[in-house]
Amino acid sequence: MKDRLQLIKEAAQKLKEEQEFKATVKKVYSRPKNYLTQQVKKAGKQAPGSLECFKEENMYYTEKETQDYLAGTSYMETYQSMKDHDDWN
Repeated sequence: MKDRLQLIKEAAQKLKEEQEFKATVKKVYSRPKNYLTQQVKKAGKQAPGSLECFKEENMYYTEKETQDYLAGTSYMETYQSMKDHDDWN
């Protein structure tokens, strides 16, 4: 049989854990209810509709943007070297 001191320690430990759990639950549920609403309002400014990414002028690259991008890649260098090297047309 467990001695009396051990039983008291176990009961105290159990009580301490219950109090910590209750304090945590109280802390979580005592947060302001509009916290999520504020985050949603703040995120509304960054929504896809506000970025206008689905408008026609923002959906496609212009010819100049495409040329600028390709000029800095190895694709264009390879194309030019193959064009100069093999003239099979």
